[in-house]
Amino acid sequence: MMTPRQISEDRGVGSSPHFSHTPLQIIHVIGNFLRIWSVYSMYRYLSQTGASVVLFIFSCLIPSSILFLVLQKPWKGRALSNQQVVPSVINGVITALYFILWGKGLKSCGPVRAILAEYSGAVLGVLSAALYGRKGHIWKKVGGLIAMLASFYFLSQGWAMATYSPFTFKDSPTTEDQTEEVLGMGEMVVPILAGILSALRRVIARRVSLKNQLKRRLNAITITSATCFLFPVAMWDFIIGSTSGSSVQLPFSTWAFLSTTLFGVILIFYVDSIAEERLHMVFSSPRHLMAAGGCIIVMEIVYNMDFSLPGFIICSLILGFGIYEATALERGKKGSFQQSEPLDGVLEDQGQMSPLPT
Repeated sequence: MMTPRQISEDRGVGSSPHFSHTPLQIIHVIGNFLRIWSVYSMYRYLSQTGASVVLFIFSCLIPSSILFLVLQKPWKGRALSNQQVVPSVINGVITALYFILWGKGLKSCGPVRAILAEYSGAVLGVLSAALYGRKGHIWKKVGGLIAMLASFYFLSQGWAMATYSPFTFKDSPTTEDQTEEVLGMGEMVVPILAGILSALRRVIARRVSLKNQLKRRLNAITITSATCFLFPVAMWDFIIGSTSGSSVQLPFSTWAFLSTTLFGVILIFYVDSIAEERLHMVFSSPRHLMAAGGCIIVMEIVYNMDFSLPGFIICSLILGFGIYEATALERGKKGSFQQSEPLDGVLEDQGQMSPLPT
């Protein structure tokens, strides 16, 4: 006859942390799906109307910054020091530049290339290894960098498009949107730089905020700072557009505006925070890429884009391999695996997550 202690031990063995994380993993997938949906909505609006990227992003950041300030209330609670506020304001400049480059990359390169180029932030892992890591692992990370560059090159050549993919052996069907074309690596530089800036702003946010609640308060300051720095650029873009006589009367897409604001800026911040704090999943990781890749496939089919599934899978696999090598795990002296300072892969806080949106 089993004692109560034996029964409790058997139950403990049968339970797995993986199952307890399943709801969070579902939330992560749904959040990324909604964010990618907003990306496709934004791309369709920009490509069909020719609207200004800067003006559109600025119009989305205004309500986003207001909502972040209302939810997080950075002026309440423990006073923030200058060592926390000043880097957060500077991070706002980086965030504003990231949004500009990423929006222009989305408009010129298309959603698949723009989304996958965001994972170029993993190159910071190579830089970190060269500066601080073990010299024996540098060539492994350089190999990962080469694989990532190869993936971006194949994407620029249209491997993920049915029209240009070498893996399409029949006439490509008529699609609703065929504005994407073969590009050079020069055109891919813009979204790649945006991906590196995106990783850099995450690194700064982790370094400055030591607690989850503090991270959310400082994020409100960062987004507000980015909105303020985008204001003169947006006004200049508006004046230039009005003077040239173009884009004076443009149709406004409510769904593109709302989805970008709610899903592309606000929701994705909390979803990525949950992934980092509870699932220990950073943005520039193969697991995150796998979730995003599945969402991209669904949206490409739904929007009837010029899409090649075999080409996209091959490019994603090469990119995932490059990310894995660039942010490879190293075995410490005690025999436990630890991440080797890939900058965008460093989790500063492994504590419990405070209730949202405090």
